[in-house]
Amino acid sequence: MERRIWSIEGNHQKLDGGAMFGNAPRALWERWAPPDERNRIDLACRCLLVRDGGRNILFETGIGAFFAPAFRDRYGILEENHVLLDSLAAAGLTHEDIDVVVLSHLHFDHAGGLLSAYEPGKTWKPQLLFPKARFLVSRAAWERARNPHPRDRASFIPEINELLEASGRLELVDGETSPTLGPDYRFHFSNGHTPGLMLTEIAASKGPIVFGSDLVPGRPWVHTSITMGYDRFPELLLDEKRALLDGLVARRGRLFFTHDAECALAYVTKDESGRYGSTGGKPSVAAAVA
Repeated sequence: MERRIWSIEGNHQKLDGGAMFGNAPRALWERWAPPDERNRIDLACRCLLVRDGGRNILFETGIGAFFAPAFRDRYGILEENHVLLDSLAAAGLTHEDIDVVVLSHLHFDHAGGLLSAYEPGKTWKPQLLFPKARFLVSRAAWERARNPHPRDRASFIPEINELLEASGRLELVDGETSPTLGPDYRFHFSNGHTPGLMLTEIAASKGPIVFGSDLVPGRPWVHTSITMGYDRFPELLLDEKRALLDGLVARRGRLFFTHDAECALAYVTKDESGRYGSTGGKPSVAAAVA
């Protein structure tokens, strides 16, 4: 079965570079991501669309446009419009055409695009988009979103939980595969960034593709020592990342980056000294055979 992929841009964001690179010194990380006058770096909130046997499968939904103006500035969201919907339209689709939405976790910069765009007015309430889609999230990530720790409570939007549960189309994933997606999609689980992070591996003729989510959000984070200040358990994350990268190197696999401002997809490399890197990076992918 031929499987085609698209990189789908969501709303873009600027966040503090120090927070994004954890304990790495600015002299190092600013070479990868030059900061602005507020010390913020450019970040994508990129999604992956897979067209598979007549199905449209969307991996994540980006940050979306549900924030009111004051909060949009606080979180560095650059556009007022719902960019994800515009990007789907450019691929010839609407949110109503999506059959499955796979969510690596429920932090708002990965799941906020599930919600309709903010509209001024005291009675405005966000609506859940994707009316026919089945929503996949790991059981551990779901439980974390429902019962967050004080350290990451601000990363979750309670309305998303409520709307997903009320939809009747929420599927909680426990194992490596899902009956909804089938055997060509396999899950890796990680707990270093947040409990229950679910990374999907997609079988492909040119080598497997893993949606890197926040375990490896962009090319700089391929380096095993680089973590984010947002990671809950950095030492665990390093071990998880190394295991994932070794597997991809051995199988000539690729990573799809959600937050890299300039690169959507790249092969993983490892040199003779054991340092990981990337090669063959593509800024975007449109209707490519996987």
